[in-house]
Amino acid sequence: MVATPTPYSLPGSDPAPGFAAASTGVLHDVTYSRVGGQTIQLGELLGALSHALDLTEGQPEGHCVRCCWIGMQVADYLHLSQQERADLYFTLLLKDLGCSSNAARICALYRTDDLTFKRNFKFVDGTTRQKLDFVLRHTGQGDGRLKRLKTVTGVIGRSGSLATELIQTRCDRGAEIARLMRFSEQVANGIAGLDEHWNGGGHPAGTSQKEIPLFSRIALMAQVTDVFTLQLGSGAAADELETRAGSWFDPELVPIFTRVIRAPGFYDRITSNRLETSVFSDRAARVSMPVDDDYLDEVSYAFSKVIDAKSPFTYGHSERVAHYTDMICEALGFDLPHRRWMVRAGLLHDLGKLGVSNAILDKPGRLNDQDMEQVKLHPVLGHDILRRISVFEDVAEVVAAHHERLDGTGYPHGLGAADLTVEMRILTVADIFDAMTADRPYRSALPLEKAFAVMDDMQGTAIDPKIYHALKDAIAASPWPARETRPFSPRY
Repeated sequence: MVATPTPYSLPGSDPAPGFAAASTGVLHDVTYSRVGGQTIQLGELLGALSHALDLTEGQPEGHCVRCCWIGMQVADYLHLSQQERADLYFTLLLKDLGCSSNAARICALYRTDDLTFKRNFKFVDGTTRQKLDFVLRHTGQGDGRLKRLKTVTGVIGRSGSLATELIQTRCDRGAEIARLMRFSEQVANGIAGLDEHWNGGGHPAGTSQKEIPLFSRIALMAQVTDVFTLQLGSGAAADELETRAGSWFDPELVPIFTRVIRAPGFYDRITSNRLETSVFSDRAARVSMPVDDDYLDEVSYAFSKVIDAKSPFTYGHSERVAHYTDMICEALGFDLPHRRWMVRAGLLHDLGKLGVSNAILDKPGRLNDQDMEQVKLHPVLGHDILRRISVFEDVAEVVAAHHERLDGTGYPHGLGAADLTVEMRILTVADIFDAMTADRPYRSALPLEKAFAVMDDMQGTAIDPKIYHALKDAIAASPWPARETRPFSPRY
């Protein structure tokens, strides 16, 4: 994981007294890539993002990719223009962009694991009987009888308004993020209409028939096809589409989908380990675009919106960590390109939390050992997503280490001072500081003085004293709380 290191000392600083281990530790000479003359294929970016979205929807890996392949087989019968095909392709891969935004609400309302809830809800056909059965099976399973009855009664009594609320949030946020990433209005609208039904019984707007964007109609059918095929087989998927023709689904599209599904080898194709290669060889994915700092900043910011929407306790966390990271880097004399690179690391550092249930992230009490094992996976998951994107590979290494400690007792790899770069140490300090000064499910935000008192005791074991003191100096010279004045990127 760590490249050949070279000795270092922070700009303009002497080794901290009593901290010889860290002061004589080693860091990379240069760990970040300067942007200039680089290009990226859209397939790289979309592949990584679709993998992240599969995590937060509780779907088996490759769900968005499989949906894309299914939808594009249907597109072959529709004689779409090249631009329409490209926009449909992007809609299918990014259909779940807003899905993290309702995770906490689902967890709180239904008192259940959001990932399991979302995965299983995709089998509900919308009939009153199925919806009632689903609520009874998935609501408040860990609660006592009386509490569970109260929760179930409340959910059933508000079922229509709750569905609209949850889906409205998801759709609006997904469309917003698509626009942030510079995709077209056709893509944004396709994502916004994902949960509308042909008969007008969907959400959030209750639009019907051909008022629903074509891309939305195809994406919803592709989603149901993938979920049913993997769980029950391709025959069951085709039967389900035919059963819902004219209610959920466009009756003119259903025969095209079932022709694709019932074609010989369909199941083998969508479960093949070569499917991803096939999807990302599409003409739209092979489009190369120039990469500059502005674009990477915008993509990182868009990703951070997906991450921080996962929990009310992490809302704004990635932006604040990015801001504190930049304050430290500025205090240490980093040049502007390096600072922008570090801000992106701050925005992306918790990407792997998309794969952690809100039942754990928002738990008000102490996490048990099983919970902690899930939490400790998030730096690994974040690294796995970012390493798929060439322009973020070096960021991935820093993201993976933001919970490591100088004394080697951190996670996920137990790295020690000799293996932790200056960038890794900076991100750790910024992350810990924001965790202490922001509300958490188990406690309120600590006052600044109390947070510093706790971090004072972490010097030399968890955090680098020189980096920590750079943060303290920067905070002292800035308005507090900084969260009220922060930009999301450095002040250039």
